[in-house]
Amino acid sequence: MMLTRRRLIAGSMALAVTPAQARGSYAIAPIAVADGIWMIHGADAPMGPANGGAIANIAVIATPAGTVLCDCGPSLAYGQALRKVAEGLTGQPVVRVYVTHLHPDHGMGIAAFDPQIVAALPGTIEALAREGRGYSDAMYRLLNDWMRGTELVLPGLTITAGREEFGGRGLRLLALSGHSGADLALLDERSGLLIGGDLVFHDRAPSTPTADLPGWRASLDRLAREPHGGLVPGHGPFDPGGRAAIAQTRDWIDWLEDALTQAVQSGLDMVEAGELPIPPRFATMAAARYELQRSVSHLYPGLEARLLPRIDRPD
Repeated sequence: MMLTRRRLIAGSMALAVTPAQARGSYAIAPIAVADGIWMIHGADAPMGPANGGAIANIAVIATPAGTVLCDCGPSLAYGQALRKVAEGLTGQPVVRVYVTHLHPDHGMGIAAFDPQIVAALPGTIEALAREGRGYSDAMYRLLNDWMRGTELVLPGLTITAGREEFGGRGLRLLALSGHSGADLALLDERSGLLIGGDLVFHDRAPSTPTADLPGWRASLDRLAREPHGGLVPGHGPFDPGGRAAIAQTRDWIDWLEDALTQAVQSGLDMVEAGELPIPPRFATMAAARYELQRSVSHLYPGLEARLLPRIDRPD
């Protein structure tokens, strides 16, 4: 038998995990946020063994044709638990799972579903095919036994239309980008509820591992123009007015880019940049220092390449 990297990881987990550390159960507590729509609020913390990676918000939508999910969590175990809870809420089987983007806290739970009911944007499917194995291996290293049995599964449906209807309940599908190369947002036509995916964070600092900040701003502007009611962000509490979370996310990424640009121009190194003061208006944001330091690692090299002169190219 060939000893693959996955088997090595699984074997080391089996040796390292004691019964006290073994996987617990995911606590999934839906909150009604609109007519026939519930939000499952992920942990407002960095992903780790304490939360089993369940940090992303999930939306459950009841339709006459069946249950629709927006995102499906970080693991097979989460997806299985989510399916049971969602179908118990609605009394209907899951007929569609939308994956908003490539990040594993939103989509590794695909393993619990028939891929032929899982839909994503073309760019998301391409990115998962290209990068998903690396994300999967990283999740096994980080979450250990929580990931047991989870395999990378690609969505079987490619979203090409701007709307899908389920027994008379219509969902508008907004193909955007910025947090990643392909970001899906959904608008429920019946209630006016907007599901923003990770384009929108609320009282939780935005993450930037695959961010294009100008593209992100453009997508936030688009969402702000869309007539809508409440908003389910990708992370953080429900926004009943639907506007505060969009504005807060935009404010953070504007501040972040400006602060890191000034740090590069001032000659700060990456460690120093990670200790920059965070404005008091972001005091309510969970994981602010953690995400600032991550964003330094994501964005600083590119800013240095763009802003600092090359001594070997005096022109």
